[in-house]
Amino acid sequence: MLSIFDGIRDITVLSTLIRLLISVILGGLIGLERSFKNRPAGFRTHILMCVGASIACMTGIYLYLNMHLPTDISRLGAQVVSGLGFIGGGTIIVINNKKIKGLTTAAGLWTCGIIGLAVGAGFYEGAILGTGLVLLAETLFSYLGAKIAHNEAFKILLEYNDKNALNDVMRYCKDNRMVISNLEATGKRDAVMSVYSVVLTVRPRKKVDHEKIINYINDIPGIIAVETLM
Repeated sequence: MLSIFDGIRDITVLSTLIRLLISVILGGLIGLERSFKNRPAGFRTHILMCVGASIACMTGIYLYLNMHLPTDISRLGAQVVSGLGFIGGGTIIVINNKKIKGLTTAAGLWTCGIIGLAVGAGFYEGAILGTGLVLLAETLFSYLGAKIAHNEAFKILLEYNDKNALNDVMRYCKDNRMVISNLEATGKRDAVMSVYSVVLTVRPRKKVDHEKIINYINDIPGIIAVETLM
């Protein structure tokens, strides 16, 4: 451990002030990055999370060391960790095409609270290093993650009058490394001839040509109509 922090590891008025200021700085640094990207939890939210967690941790230490109460020194900190999950969950939303946004912000809020606990416990080295790694993950790693190619899932709408046609389509998807993550039957129509309608949600493991897929499925016996939905 760094000796420069030894004088402020005990719970005193000066160390309390310093810990809260460090919490404001570290939480603010993480929050600035989120605010810059217009995320729902930004500068002030991260500061409040970090400061609140720091106070909770210091309170637990104070009750045990100064008030000599028969309490678990880590009890308040443990409750903070649980509560952070509920707050972070509020930033996660589902947008169009069932895409999920806010996971990084939620994880950042949770980590920011843990950093606050570390500051409150006097583990300044861990808090500072943790903040640096969080900022690295949210900036540089975010840029690198955007460079990774993602094959977006899409839907195939099928209408067919031969039940074997669906098996042929599913076999074609499997042979071409396309995982069927969901199958939704939307019923059947036509009183004279049974026409089945199914929506397949497909996630390809490689880049695919949608037009080629449509042309192939169209040629399968029993297929009446097919189209892809993004």
